[in-house]
Amino acid sequence: MGDLKYGRTVHSLAEALTMFGADLTFVAPSTLQMPKETVKQVEKYGGKPKLKSKLSEVIADADVLYITRIQRERFPDAAEYQKVAGMYRVDNALLREAKSDLIVMHPLPRVDEIAPEVDSTQHAKYFEQAFNGVPVRMALLSLVLGGELE
Repeated sequence: MGDLKYGRTVHSLAEALTMFGADLTFVAPSTLQMPKETVKQVEKYGGKPKLKSKLSEVIADADVLYITRIQRERFPDAAEYQKVAGMYRVDNALLREAKSDLIVMHPLPRVDEIAPEVDSTQHAKYFEQAFNGVPVRMALLSLVLGGELE
């Protein structure tokens, strides 16, 4: 959910998740929806992604909600950014409609797409996600540089 057009993490993530059999729903305004090339790639891998513009339509069925911020710096026109800024926000009221075991992820940093009140819920996994990214990157760098994992 969020900036699927300009978000760097979601394109490769969508392809990878499809290879593992995930069912994907892309939630974004039409101007920030997943690029057609990425959707075609997901379909090539056997996925059948759904494109939605309202999180409220899909939150009850989601197992994982991966959120990206609306990236102001990538917009060629400030007026276009203003049209979508703040359009999506996950808060505790929205999460009441979600499954009790929904996982909320985010690559960080966040702006205002996740209310701070969500941080203390069982859904919030983005800090753990960021923490786990450090040793994973260390291991990958070690392998690329010819090291061995112990």
